[in-house]
Amino acid sequence: MSKILFVMTGVDHWTLADGTKHPTGFWAEEAVAPYEALTAAGYEVVVATPGGVVPTVDRGSLAPEANGGQEAADRIAAVLGSMEELKKPIRLEDVDLAEYDAVFYPGGHGPMEDLAVDATSGRLLIDALESGKPLAVVCHGPAALLAATRPDGTNAFAGYEVAAFTNAEETQAGLADKAKWLLESRLVEAGVEVRVGEPWAPNVVVDRNLVTGQNPASSAPLAAEVVRMLG
Repeated sequence: MSKILFVMTGVDHWTLADGTKHPTGFWAEEAVAPYEALTAAGYEVVVATPGGVVPTVDRGSLAPEANGGQEAADRIAAVLGSMEELKKPIRLEDVDLAEYDAVFYPGGHGPMEDLAVDATSGRLLIDALESGKPLAVVCHGPAALLAATRPDGTNAFAGYEVAAFTNAEETQAGLADKAKWLLESRLVEAGVEVRVGEPWAPNVVVDRNLVTGQNPASSAPLAAEVVRMLG
C-alpha cells in the first residue's frame, strides 16, 4: 500500500511574548479531514514527530464552536480516537522520504514552537519540494517552512505562492498581540508570497508540487487537491 507521511508537532504549548506557555498542539480538523480523504483513497498514513513523541491535540480544536456544532465536534473526536497512527509515531529523524508518495503538515499553534526551528524538518521539506512529490501544508503548518533554509541562508520556499494562517485571523483569534511573531509576516520576510483569502474561509493555493491551505476550513479542499495530484 502506498504511504503518506504526516509530519506533526511534538509540543503541547506555544511560548508567547511574555513567556507564558499557551496550551496547544495540532488542530484536530486539520489532521482528521486529510486523514479521512487519503485513507479513503487507499493510502496508508504514517505519523512522524520530532523525537517520535505522541502528538498532542489542541483541546480548543475539539470544542463545538470550533467545529460548527456538537455533532461535528463529536465526529471529529471519534475519528481522532480511531487514528491508531497518532499513538505510535515514528521519529522524524528516521524518515526516509523515498518510502512516501506525499508529505503533509497539519497546523495548530504547535508548529510555531518546534517545527519552525527544526532543522531535520527543514531538510525534509527541501527534499520533498525538490522530489516533485505532493507537499501539502495547512494553517500554522507553514511555520515549518521557516526552517527550510539553504546553506546560503535563503529560504527554499522564497518565491513560492502559499496560503497560511493570516495576521487578520490571528488577531481575530485574540493571540496576535501576545505572539512573539506572526506567521504571515515571518513568511513574507523569508521571501514567500502569501496569498491572503477571507478570514476563516477556505483558501487553497497550488504552486508546482506545493499545496497550502490558510485555515482549518481549508483542510478538506487541500486534501482533495492532494488526492487529485496523486492520481
